[in-house]
Amino acid sequence: MQRRFSRIRAIVTGWLVGVVLVGVRTGVAGALPNVVVIFCDDLGYGDIGAFGAKAWRTPNLDRMAAEGRKFSRFYVSSAVCSASRAALLTGSAHSRVGVHGAFGPGDRRGLAVEETTLAEVVRAKGYATAIFGKWHLGRPEGLLPVAQGFEEYFGLPYSGDMWPKHPETPKAYPPLPLMEGAKVLRTLDDQSDLTAEITARAVRFIGEKKDRPFLLYVPHPQPHVPLYCSERFLGKSGAGLYGDVIEELDWSVGEILGALRVNGLDERTLVVFTSDNGPWLSYGDHAGTTGGLREGKGTSWEGGIRVPCVMRWPGVIPAGSECREPVATIDLVPTVAALTGAELPAGRLDGVDVRAAMEGKGPVPERELCMRYADNELQAVIAGRWKLVLPHAYRTLGDQEKAKGGIPVKYRVAKVTAPELYDLENDPGEKRDVAAERPEEVARLLAAAERSRKELGDSLTGVKGEANRPVGVVK
Repeated sequence: MQRRFSRIRAIVTGWLVGVVLVGVRTGVAGALPNVVVIFCDDLGYGDIGAFGAKAWRTPNLDRMAAEGRKFSRFYVSSAVCSASRAALLTGSAHSRVGVHGAFGPGDRRGLAVEETTLAEVVRAKGYATAIFGKWHLGRPEGLLPVAQGFEEYFGLPYSGDMWPKHPETPKAYPPLPLMEGAKVLRTLDDQSDLTAEITARAVRFIGEKKDRPFLLYVPHPQPHVPLYCSERFLGKSGAGLYGDVIEELDWSVGEILGALRVNGLDERTLVVFTSDNGPWLSYGDHAGTTGGLREGKGTSWEGGIRVPCVMRWPGVIPAGSECREPVATIDLVPTVAALTGAELPAGRLDGVDVRAAMEGKGPVPERELCMRYADNELQAVIAGRWKLVLPHAYRTLGDQEKAKGGIPVKYRVAKVTAPELYDLENDPGEKRDVAAERPEEVARLLAAAERSRKELGDSLTGVKGEANRPVGVVK
């Protein structure tokens, strides 16, 4: 395994050296910014140094934060894989585009090709586009990335735990395919080299496309279970396998930033680092930390929907700065469209242009973020400092002993029986319900919830939405 990692590292290094030489000869062409989106899987709010991690080291991400901007209130659309990814790539709430939960290997559904993805938005401006990592927006050939605006694709079509080694339901899943384009390269019985392979592809892409604008989307399969890292990183963190995985992901960020630097692309590239949702807490020592936020993945509490985010663009984004306003993954599409002069997709988007907040020049436009989970359950509404949690059932671990070794414990069910209001500015851990003290805020957010129900529906109250678009289906 060490030899395999050394070979991959040699490939990365070789491409870096080669592209430096080519770059000296040809220079850098074009003024449109490159966009790199690094999207981790189940990374907790408190899992990197810039957000409080102490048990392991993330020097590259710490440097990225020191050279860029930390977003301390960054939200996903839903705290689960497929739904979160659909929102990121379309700029629309996952419920608007009909994507809920997580698609399985045999599912014929996925993100509809009628939707316009971020890749399609920038391709209209001449961008090269690639995704290296986990797709999870449809396994059928007609729904894969190469049918959704990405010219290159290498990685997994769905989560790495959907395979015959699943700790609870091993017979439920087929062999795990590693794909390139629309073809299966091979099936995997070990995922140790995947982070390094994805990184090598990303570095190579940067070198090959340095003379034209590009979108590079790197949705790492880690640190979603099953945890895997290269042999080089095993035991390196001194904080268990989860820490080892995080340190390899940090290494990957360093390699990508290094490729941009040696190609002279630093000042022409926006890099966004974030996660699809919070940590899968039932996996205990194979899961991350919420950094003091309540609950985790699979809930609409802050630990599930608030994720770490760092953006870097030297000369544009102020170094060492922080944005404390609510920003979300749905804002990426309208923001990148504005940066590139690209046309926005037809139809309603839920995201907003956050250039002013990104550049430290102004506030985020006022709006409400409506949080849905499961089968279109409207569970919470966020506006500024306030969050209204609506009546619903949610999963919690309570005071159970922490799981060990990758074998999860069972969740318990708890219920919110009346609307609860939290002041996230002073109580990010959602410990004190202030609904009785702030009836005007409760009324305002209840009205926002009702507007959202009318538009996108709510399975908790039986309301059908007027503006939901259909999920993609390949028969």
